[in-house]
Amino acid sequence: MHQEPVSKSQFKAKALEFFRRVEASGETIIVTDKGLPAIEVRRYRAEQRSPLERLRGSVMEFKGPTEPVADDDWDALT
Repeated sequence: MHQEPVSKSQFKAKALEFFRRVEASGETIIVTDKGLPAIEVRRYRAEQRSPLERLRGSVMEFKGPTEPVADDDWDALT
């Protein structure tokens, strides 16, 4: 799938045209801010799988699931 970079000013001037292109072709458009990617515009696709089905296979390692967790075990607290 092609990803076309477009500046914010270009996108603002032709937003409806870009929306129609994305809708019709399924292409992705990357909107840039000062040359850096800021927003991705793509066609919406409804997720048909249940939340549990989406998570299936996502656990990489499962050590001691019944062991207590101490405060210093959480990276976000440090």
